Amino acid sequence: MSNNLLRQPNFGALVVLVWLLVALTLLLQYWAQTAETLLDTDDAMRLVEMRAWLAGQGWFDMHIGRVQPPTGYDSHWSRLIDAGLAGLTLFFQYFDPSSAERLMRAWWPLLWLLPTMAGTTSIAWRLAGREAAMVALLLALAGVPAYQQFTPGRIDHHNVQIALAMLIAAATVWSDHKRWCAAAAGLLTGFALAIGFESLPYLAVCGAMLALRYVVDPHVADVRAGVALRQYGLALAVAAGFAFLISVGPTQWTIYRCDAIALNNVTATIGAGLMLALAGSLQHEDGLTRFFAVGAAGALAAAVFLMFEPRCVRGPFAMVDPAIWPVWHDHVRELQTLVAVFRINPLTAVAIAGFPALALIAMLKLATEKKLRGDFGFLAASLVFAAAAVTMVLAIRGYSYAIWLGMPLVATLALRFFQALHIERLVPRLAASLMFTPLAISVGAITIAHANGLSDKDSFARPASRACFASASYAALAKLPQGLVIADVSLGPYLLALTPHSVVGAPYHRLSTGIVVSQGVLASAPDDSRGMVTATKLIGSGGKPVYIAVCGPRPPDGLAEAAQNSSLWAKLSAGTPPAWLERVAGAEPFQIYRVKL
Repeated sequence: MSNNLLRQPNFGALVVLVWLLVALTLLLQYWAQTAETLLDTDDAMRLVEMRAWLAGQGWFDMHIGRVQPPTGYDSHWSRLIDAGLAGLTLFFQYFDPSSAERLMRAWWPLLWLLPTMAGTTSIAWRLAGREAAMVALLLALAGVPAYQQFTPGRIDHHNVQIALAMLIAAATVWSDHKRWCAAAAGLLTGFALAIGFESLPYLAVCGAMLALRYVVDPHVADVRAGVALRQYGLALAVAAGFAFLISVGPTQWTIYRCDAIALNNVTATIGAGLMLALAGSLQHEDGLTRFFAVGAAGALAAAVFLMFEPRCVRGPFAMVDPAIWPVWHDHVRELQTLVAVFRINPLTAVAIAGFPALALIAMLKLATEKKLRGDFGFLAASLVFAAAAVTMVLAIRGYSYAIWLGMPLVATLALRFFQALHIERLVPRLAASLMFTPLAISVGAITIAHANGLSDKDSFARPASRACFASASYAALAKLPQGLVIADVSLGPYLLALTPHSVVGAPYHRLSTGIVVSQGVLASAPDDSRGMVTATKLIGSGGKPVYIAVCGPRPPDGLAEAAQNSSLWAKLSAGTPPAWLERVAGAEPFQIYRVKL
C-alpha cells in the first residue's frame, strides 16, 4: 500500500465532508423546486399527517377524515416520521417561521443521506479495508442515481428505511469483529419495523446470516457467534416490542395487519428473537444441534405468524381489496417489474439496472477468491445485496437499495482492478474510480442502449402532467367553497395538502372504496358516472359542493381506447361536459366542474 494512501485524514471527517458537499449541491440544485411542488404524492400526504399531528391529533390517531368521507382513511404509516418532521419544522421556526416547513422539507432527506453513506463505506471497509472505503466514498460522491430518495423535498419514509437498512447491513457484516454490532443490528431492526416493511427482505437476510454464522462456526474471529446471536435476538425482541408499543395504540392491539407493525407480526418477531437468543446461549459444540436450535426459532416465528393471520403469508398486500388491482395497483410505477419497465421504457430500465448489474458482476468475481468465500462479512454483504437485486427485478422500487448495497462490492472490485493494472498512487486511483460510479455506469448504459436503437416509448417523468402537481396550480381551486373533490387518485394528496377540500380517493392500498369510486367516475360513460356521483354526493359531501377535477393528458388507468374515448374523463378533457356539470372558470391547468345534482 502506498504512503499516499496511508496518510489519509480521519475517515469519519471525510465522510462528513463528502456528505456536506453532496447535501449542499443537492440543496442548491433543488431549492427552487421545493417552493414549486411537493415533489411526490407521498410527500404531500406526509405533510398532511404532520400538520394534523402538530394541530393536536393524537399520537396513535392516524385517521384522516378528509379522505373518503364520511368513513375517512386510517393511514398505515409511522407516526415516528411525523414526529421527526415536526421537530425539524419547530427547530427552523426559531430562525425563519415563514420558511420553516420548506426548510424542513429540504433538509430532512439530506440528513438521512449521512448515515446511508456511513453504512455503505463501513461495509466496504470491512470487505477490503480503508482503501475500499475510500473508493466507496467516491462512488457515493458521484452516486447521482442513488440520490433519488434523498432529493430535497422527499419527506416520505423511503430515505429513512434505506439509511436504517444500510446501518443494519453494516452492523451485521462487522458482527464477527465487533462485539456490540450484533446488538446494534437487532435494535435497529426493531426500529426499522416500526417505520415500515419495505426493507423487510434485507432485515431478514441480516438476521438469517447471524443465525447461519452460529450454525456453521460458533468461534468466528475474536467474537463468539453464539454471543453475537444471543445479543442480536434479545435486542431484536426488546426493540420490536418497544416499536409496537410506540406505534400501535391500545385500541388497535387486537387488529392484525400484513402491511405494518401489528400484534401478529410483532409477536412472531419477539418470539423469533427470544428463541435465537436462547439458541445462542446454549453454545452446543455439535453443529446439528445448533442447526435445530436456530431452526426452532424460525419455525416458532412462522407458526405464530400463520396462527394470527394466515393471509399475510402472501405478502404485505394480502389483505388488499382485489378490486383495486386492475384500476390502480397494477399501474403503480414503483411496483412494476424491471421487465415491464423495459418493455415501455428500455432506456429507463437499463439506467436502473446498470450499476446493480456491475455490483452483481463484482460479487460473482470476488466470490471466486477462496479467502472471501470463507469470510462472513463478504457473504453477508453479498446476500443482502442479492436480496436487493432480486427485489429490484420484481419491483423497481428496490433500485435504491441495490445501488447503496452494491457500492461496497464495486469498491472492492475496483481495488482488484487497480492492483491488476499496478495503479498505486492516490490521484490515479481516484481518477480510475470515476468509471465505476453509479453516474458513469448509468450514463454509459443509456448510451450503449440508445446506440443499439432502444428508446423510451413514454417519458417516465411525464412532463405533460408536471403542471398538475405544481403548488401554484392549486391556488384557484383552494379559493372555491370548501367541498368534496373527485379526481385522479394521484392528485388526492396534493388536494389535501394545498386546498381545504376533501377528496374521494388517494393512491393508498387500504383506500379501496375511494380508489374504485374515483376511477369509476372518470372512466365510465357520463350517464353511469352520474349515478356514482349522486351516491358520493349524498353519502360523503355532507351537503357541501361536489367538484370533479381533471388535469393533464393522462387518462384513467386500465381503459381500452374505445372505453377511454367514451368516458367522462374524455368529455371533460375536451371541454364538453354533460348537462349535470357546470364549468368553474379560472382554475387552469385544472378543468373544474361543479356537480349540479
